[in-house]
Amino acid sequence: MFSRIISYLPSARILLDPAALRVLIRRSEFGLIVAAALVGVLAGFAVAGMSWVSHELHQLIFKIEAGERLSSSVNTDRLTTLAAPIVGGAVMGLVFLILRKWRKKPMVDPIEANALHGGRLSLTDSILVAVQNLISNGFGASVGLEAGYTQLSSGIASKIGFLLQLRRSDLRILVGCGAAGAIAAAFNAPLTGAFYAFELIIGTYTIISLAPVVVSALTATIVTRLFVGDAFMIDVGDFGAVVPADYVPAIVLGMFCAGGGILLMKGVTFVEELARKSSISPVFRPALGGIAVGLLALVDQQVLAAGHGALHLNLNQSMTVFALLSILLLKSVASAISIGSGFRGGLFFASLFLGALLGKLFAYAAPYVFTEATVTPVIYAVVGMSALSVAVIGGPLTMTFLALEVTGDFPITALALAAVITSSVTVRSTFGYSFATWRFHLRGESIRSAHDIGWIRNLTVERMMRADVRTAPVTMSIEEFRKQFPLGATQRVILVDEGEKYAGMILLPDVYAAPTEDAEKKEKPTLASFIRYRNDVLLRSMNAKQAAAMFDKLEAEALAVVNNQIERKVIGLLTESHTLRRYSEELDRRRREMSGEI
Repeated sequence: MFSRIISYLPSARILLDPAALRVLIRRSEFGLIVAAALVGVLAGFAVAGMSWVSHELHQLIFKIEAGERLSSSVNTDRLTTLAAPIVGGAVMGLVFLILRKWRKKPMVDPIEANALHGGRLSLTDSILVAVQNLISNGFGASVGLEAGYTQLSSGIASKIGFLLQLRRSDLRILVGCGAAGAIAAAFNAPLTGAFYAFELIIGTYTIISLAPVVVSALTATIVTRLFVGDAFMIDVGDFGAVVPADYVPAIVLGMFCAGGGILLMKGVTFVEELARKSSISPVFRPALGGIAVGLLALVDQQVLAAGHGALHLNLNQSMTVFALLSILLLKSVASAISIGSGFRGGLFFASLFLGALLGKLFAYAAPYVFTEATVTPVIYAVVGMSALSVAVIGGPLTMTFLALEVTGDFPITALALAAVITSSVTVRSTFGYSFATWRFHLRGESIRSAHDIGWIRNLTVERMMRADVRTAPVTMSIEEFRKQFPLGATQRVILVDEGEKYAGMILLPDVYAAPTEDAEKKEKPTLASFIRYRNDVLLRSMNAKQAAAMFDKLEAEALAVVNNQIERKVIGLLTESHTLRRYSEELDRRRREMSGEI
């Protein structure tokens, strides 16, 4: 009966048939939008599910009430506050021990997947990251769940795209849709989620990607709100009006936030480096980090978990400068120790919380310098949230739209934009990285954004070279060489020694233009006198960009390709003209993908 109904619904048949849906996506933008909507639904479920599990763990471990947030709870047992992060660290160490034997390859995040792997992301690894994030957050480590949200949602999107066998460009967009849905659902902010995907995951904004990303963000927000209501909304309460004189202090605040963001990132790196240089096994590092976090939580429980409750607590009440400074310092140290010691999570919400604290501190001090500005603490808390988070996370428009969706006020958004731009430019000029790209840099990767550079790495010398090379032994005489390689038979011959190792390259015109006998020395020239590029070769693992640089440096038209620098077995030949042509073809292909021409 069901199959008979489906037979009358062509559109339903397409949606239930992966092959038909793949054709629809390739031929029509509507197909990609349908896939994006599905990703949005699943991202909404993922965010709602992870949030529920986290809250249940907080209730179970810390005995908080159903409507409470861990970081704003006041009745938690002090022994539990100290012990929970330690136990969580021990669990994380056990998980690490298991994964070290089971999963050998490093886990890839959405930015790296889109930049280097064409959107390929392991769903299994994504689930593992989400579970580790839940363990870390659930036991009170000072990390947010946004890293788990985006990892899991992007992993689901990548898996769907892989099953549909999407093209590289479509798969990258779909991964962006997963991240957009996760962030949109996490903050009840569709515009924030959409621009998070454009700026941080896809790396660019195009007309082709607009509809799928926005649909995914909207769908995820609706699905999550059905389950959790307004639990993710950031309530800033009452705020005053913005006057033109407020822009100068906002710009100054942006500079302070840039410095704070750089210090926070450097702090995480310092803890990681300290742990790496120590003799402590990675298995025990999270537990030791848990001890430090537990001790800090005994001073002030607001350092625990992401800090949703603490953010609302500090936004909506007046606090002394000393109290704000204390929480700012404690939360910064707790976040750096948590991530640096091996807990899994990110700095997204921590940067928002710390930015709000820094904004309020600035609002208390600014009237002594900027006498004409209103400098309302709540307004500058919102501005500080955006400015510090852009320093750490990146994405100027993402954080500007977050200010808009949190406040619903355009004058405050314009003020936040001024601070965000200042913070972003300052960080780029002085530091050059966001938190994610800084960690890539420490690993030796040259990723500065999610722009697709993976195709350059995939366009290797081995893929471009000709394997049918003409070779000759280096001991061959010129007469034999001329017999075997008559003029016009080929342009170049590769010489090899007795062990079949590369010995150099001979250009036929050089050999035929030379005299058969040296008139002065009364001896015949040998092939060795015509050898070029004795030590200059290409490796098959080099990419097109590296090969082009070699050609330019040596002013060579062609070079031999060897298997490695030790054996130096000749496996092919590559010309400069072919390299540049293939490189230009791929560049043009990416341009056409971005513009929607293919």
